[in-house]
Amino acid sequence: MSLDHRLSPELDELRRTVEAFAHDVVAPKIGEFYEHHEFPYEIVREMGRMGLFGLPFPEEYGGMGGDYLALGIALEELARVDSSVAITLEAAVSLGAMPIYHFGTEEQKREWLPRMCTGEVLGAFGLTEPDGGSDAGATRTTAVRDGDTWVINGSKCFITNSGTDITGLVTVTAVTGRKDDGSPLISSIIVPSGTPGFTVGAPYSKVGWNASDTRELSFSDVRVPVGNLVGTEGRGYAQFLRILDEGRIAIAALATGLAQGCVDESVRYAKERHAFGRPIGHNQAIQFKLADMEMRAHTSRLAWRDAASRLVHGEPFKKEAALAKLYSSEIAVDNAREATQIHGGYGFMNEYPVARMWRDSKILEIGEGTSEVQRLLIARELGV
Repeated sequence: MSLDHRLSPELDELRRTVEAFAHDVVAPKIGEFYEHHEFPYEIVREMGRMGLFGLPFPEEYGGMGGDYLALGIALEELARVDSSVAITLEAAVSLGAMPIYHFGTEEQKREWLPRMCTGEVLGAFGLTEPDGGSDAGATRTTAVRDGDTWVINGSKCFITNSGTDITGLVTVTAVTGRKDDGSPLISSIIVPSGTPGFTVGAPYSKVGWNASDTRELSFSDVRVPVGNLVGTEGRGYAQFLRILDEGRIAIAALATGLAQGCVDESVRYAKERHAFGRPIGHNQAIQFKLADMEMRAHTSRLAWRDAASRLVHGEPFKKEAALAKLYSSEIAVDNAREATQIHGGYGFMNEYPVARMWRDSKILEIGEGTSEVQRLLIARELGV
């Protein structure tokens, strides 16, 4: 496979379009949404009109006919300015719509994807549970067959896009039976918003991503049609492993954007901020910090694009996705820390974008597989 990750003219046009949108539309408004912990509906609607939610889906389902590389490019450019907006797009596509696209019936695709591709409806993925964390195989939520319905009971936590006014569904993992050895059969089931017994909790008070929607979910005798099963019964665990493999590429692109945004803001500040009679960017200590930050962001970009290219070309990408997610998330934290240091006291003030970036960076080492899980996956792929 070629390692030339230069963008085609079409992808570069997409990159420049999203870059302009991020700077002209998102940047002037997102600070207020973030400060007040409000979901930016008007920005999300504009993203829908641009077709960003449909980037990797075929035109027959209302998508733009692109791929995961196109999605990653959009995520990186958005995250250079704000991660709340970027994670809203990432979760809606990678976690909300992809399970239906990959594993859903044709009827499910026709019902949900056209509206999800336009951003009219957001989807969520109900995987993590309060007692589960990284041990997703320890699912306790259950779904019992009762005639032509599933009866779901349990709870989920940390679910992005699950409680907005435009959330249409949550795809929930639940135990639907037991194997001969007693291990659980985990399946994925669509639960539409507003279904009786399906309760969405209040928004979390979070350290970062304050303009995105994250909530706890509970299910009390929730009844949905048997036809809401996504894919084959008992294959939910394997399905979400595939979804998370792909999603790690998206998170890596988002983390790269945050890391590059830290460079952008720090270079700008280093040119404008004077101390001891000259710009602080004239000081070698600052120059070296900036050089290291740019090196990290550049390497991270190569890593996620390599993983995305392998996915697009139908090649194995599990290890490369884990590598990209691990590296990009950790260097995003490094760059955010250094950007705050370069800004000094101003870096601790929320009016400066780097303060948001510092608060937003840490979750990247946790969500969609912790750094420890990534290292475990990489070691397994190495055969140890």
